[in-house]
Amino acid sequence: MKKNQSVIAYCHIKNNAVTLNGNTVLLKDSQIPFAKFSKQVYKEKGLAYPKFFKMDNLSKLAFLAAEFLLENNTINPKDKENIAIVLSNKSASLDTDRRHQETINDIENYYPSPAVFVYTLPNIAIGEISIRHRIKGENAFFVSNNFNEKLMEQYALSLIQNEKSKHILCGWVDFDDDNYHAFMYLVAEEGDYNYSQEFIKKIYNEN
Repeated sequence: MKKNQSVIAYCHIKNNAVTLNGNTVLLKDSQIPFAKFSKQVYKEKGLAYPKFFKMDNLSKLAFLAAEFLLENNTINPKDKENIAIVLSNKSASLDTDRRHQETINDIENYYPSPAVFVYTLPNIAIGEISIRHRIKGENAFFVSNNFNEKLMEQYALSLIQNEKSKHILCGWVDFDDDNYHAFMYLVAEEGDYNYSQEFIKKIYNEN
């Protein structure tokens, strides 16, 4: 039997602001760097997850967006464990790749750090979300020049139709040299917003 898709909630993090379902929930000084902004958001949300401070910027961005989406939506624990995560971006892990490269450029001062190297794959951001929320569902991370709402819609539909998962965390999470944008949305069989490529494109371009 064909199953429908709906969007339960969606979130943007960009320009030092967080919006949830089109409403601004946090707004900070636009001049502060992401490192400071992310720390302020972490503290204001009252999070107690020390590993956050060891993450690279891409993972912090994805982690925070997932927090806003998952904290306000009651999902059966068994279903939550099987949430699928499908993300994409343009820069992959380039911001962290540069940091890693800096540690190996100077032969006289050679200090590659495993703590940096471990984040030189973009899908590690998915791993951090999964560890935090004990998610064991399927996941994928795509890299493309632009957000591809068609790919996301078709991939999420396939997972639901084939009963791989009842909920899919989808979106675009890009970080490159302090230019960043997280756009995430939670898809399920039932929700407040009808799911379509047109709708996703519309809310992606909000703000």
